[in-house]
Amino acid sequence: MSTKANIIMSIVSKDYCSPSEVVHVVRRRPNVANGGGFVVADSCQRVVFTVDGCGILGKKEELILRDGEGNALLLIRRKGAIVEALSFTRQWKGFTYDFLGAQKLVFTLKEPNSCFSNKISIKISIELKEYCRYGNFEIRGDFRGRSCSIVNSRGDIVAEIGLKEMGQVIESNDFYHVIIKAGIDQAFVFGVIAVLDYIYDGSTRC
Repeated sequence: MSTKANIIMSIVSKDYCSPSEVVHVVRRRPNVANGGGFVVADSCQRVVFTVDGCGILGKKEELILRDGEGNALLLIRRKGAIVEALSFTRQWKGFTYDFLGAQKLVFTLKEPNSCFSNKISIKISIELKEYCRYGNFEIRGDFRGRSCSIVNSRGDIVAEIGLKEMGQVIESNDFYHVIIKAGIDQAFVFGVIAVLDYIYDGSTRC
C-alpha cells in the first residue's frame, strides 16, 4: 500500500515534505576512521542532510541530523537507564530545537533488547500531541542488508531502503538509496535511519 499524495506528514518541518516522491542516496562520510556518520544527497547530487556520529561528537549513543548547510535539525540520543537491562526494549529519543534553542521531544524509537530481538520489532512513536493522528511506525525487513521499509500504523509504506539504483545493484552497504513517499517528512525518515545505522554497527558508531 502507498500513502496518499495529498497527506503532508510534517514532524520535524514541513520544509522537508515534498509534494512528490523523492529518491535520496546515502553514503558513508569519507576520511573519518570511526563513527563519522553519513551524507544524504538528492538526485542532483546536492547534500540534503548529514548525520554526525560518535566519532565526530565524541559521545556514544548520540547523533545529530543536520541540513545541507550544517544547521542542527534533530538531536538523537539513547535513553540511559539501568532499568533498560530488564526491559524488552531500549529507547532512543529524537529532539528538535525551537527558535530559542530549547529541545522538544518529537519521536521515540524502541530498539529490541538483544535478549528478545527475535520476538520484538522496531517501533517508532510520535510524541507530539498535535501529530498523534499519524499514529506509530514500524521497521519491516532487514536494515543490515539495506532491504527494509518504514511503515505507518495502517501498513502504508512511507519510506523504502535498498541497494538498487538506476536498475543496478550497488555492491556496498555504505552506498544505498532511500525512496520517500510524497508528503512524508524526510528529516524524520533520516532521523530514524540514523538510529538504525547506529544499532546495526554502521558508519555512525565507534
